[in-house]
Amino acid sequence: MLIFFSCLVGLLGALLIYASTKPDACHFSRSVHISATPEKIFPLIDNPRAMNEWNPFVKSDPNIKLTYSGPSNGVGATNDFEGDSRVGAGRAEIVESAPPLSVIVALRMDRPMKCQNRVEFTIAPRDGGADVTWAMTGKQSFLGKLFSVFVNTEKMVGDAFESGLADLKARAEAYSSGKSKFVRRGHGPGR
Repeated sequence: MLIFFSCLVGLLGALLIYASTKPDACHFSRSVHISATPEKIFPLIDNPRAMNEWNPFVKSDPNIKLTYSGPSNGVGATNDFEGDSRVGAGRAEIVESAPPLSVIVALRMDRPMKCQNRVEFTIAPRDGGADVTWAMTGKQSFLGKLFSVFVNTEKMVGDAFESGLADLKARAEAYSSGKSKFVRRGHGPGR
């Protein structure tokens, strides 16, 4: 029995040491080409209500509580959220807005793990449309490092970003072609 516990303590110690070697910062990024002008894409990102129509993190919890404050779009537009264990709770606030090319959001998570991240959307005109990049950077706590030992966070977050960007692409291209105004739940671009 003593040998078993000694081995268990040794494995736990090795796991903790391995986790401590993980990077102190995290960075996730995905891009998509959208056949719409930056001016048609930008309002779907610069407005928290419009963004939450395609945001995969919000869409994953049908009972999420969303509270908006500040202006409807641009710097100061804020979205507090409280969702299930997959979504967590926190606040997203637009801290920089450069129409029609970039939006920077300060994301504060209160649960499941406290952290603060910088979320950046860049819209680069190309071939009659635009390349949209969704990136997130932040410090990685020891708990986050330990979590990443067991869960491939690059894949988990990257898959969510890809899903959201695909939805953004569909919405922006339909909005650009005049086929849809995306007024689900009474919120469309610029509202």
